[in-house]
Amino acid sequence: MQLLRIQEARRRIHDHIVLTPCTPSEVFGELFSGRAYFKFENLQRTGSFKDRGALNRLLLIDESARGRGVIAASAGNHAQGVACHAGRLGISATVVMPERTPLIKVSNTERFGATVILHGANYDEAMKEAIRLQKESGATLIHPFDDEDVIAGQGTIGLEVLEQAPDVEVLVVPVGGGGLISGIGAAVKTLRPDVRIIGVQAEQVPAALLARQSGRIVTAGPGETIADGIAVRRVGEYTFPLMEKWVDDIVTVREEEIASAVLLLLEREKTVVEPAAAVTLAAVAGGRIPLAADRDVVMVLSGGNIDVNLLSRIIDRGLINDGRLARLRVRVLDRPGALAALSARLAERGANVLGLDHRRGSQGLWLTEAEVEITIESRGREHVDEIVDSLTSAGYTVGRD
Repeated sequence: MQLLRIQEARRRIHDHIVLTPCTPSEVFGELFSGRAYFKFENLQRTGSFKDRGALNRLLLIDESARGRGVIAASAGNHAQGVACHAGRLGISATVVMPERTPLIKVSNTERFGATVILHGANYDEAMKEAIRLQKESGATLIHPFDDEDVIAGQGTIGLEVLEQAPDVEVLVVPVGGGGLISGIGAAVKTLRPDVRIIGVQAEQVPAALLARQSGRIVTAGPGETIADGIAVRRVGEYTFPLMEKWVDDIVTVREEEIASAVLLLLEREKTVVEPAAAVTLAAVAGGRIPLAADRDVVMVLSGGNIDVNLLSRIIDRGLINDGRLARLRVRVLDRPGALAALSARLAERGANVLGLDHRRGSQGLWLTEAEVEITIESRGREHVDEIVDSLTSAGYTVGRD
């Protein structure tokens, strides 16, 4: 991948994509006593960096091929990028998406005018179907990552980062099939070889890391991850050698770390990102990337297309992990006023009751007892400990989930 190709892609797509901000964050800089920056690709028109590569590839299709349409396979973001820009250019688009793709991504893709076909349990099965349909129809396949023009389009992010954060020393990028980090790496390393490029994958589907460790492309085993946007089991034929050339290191993060990073960005940066984008912060916050003090670190937030139901579950899980949400099981005497007395005790300790379930006849209870399962909002783990100690000292038997 040559720098000139990426620079030409930038000129080609410049007027039709968002020049996303790359701004400093004092809060997250404190994590490593340095300067943290976020590149907000979640602010693109379709909510992800995929706009760039999809548009660059579409603009290079000749007129005769445009008439036969285009086809793509995607778990969501590439689908929306292809659908949006194909519609704007008057090109018919068909997108094959895994059957379990979040409804919001399916509806957004259809809203841009594409025909959506749901097929397969994952991206790899959807891609096989897309290739089969492409051979039947003669449409142009727009690959989400293993295409030089798509890679060049994604590489325009690297050019922007060097202009927006010229003192960058470490650039952290999500990795799925490798198109994003290959393009960024080629652009940045050509101009600034001293910048460290670090890729981040979900621990459940570490295809790029396995390929690097093996010295060849391998297929990762099936795995479930909330970071569906980077859940690719096999990196590309084009992207693998580019990653070997330009990427300094690849690390993985656990599911809980990803969920925590989504919540951190929501609370402290006031931005909504999808789990596949939050892996960069997860790696930095979790200490997966050794960082010396006083470093300038840019983390690419690659997209913001998260299902609201998943976001709700992530928020609840994060609040539970922080102790700000707790579920207690309290035994009370089964008589009038017992529940009121318990509620009063909780109120005295500053606990806000969010939910309550009153049960009789559960195994292990005396006939004169009832169990109350309570969901409370608190200030944190220490506050929950104080509440439990207060209830215990008052004679209640308390269990914690």
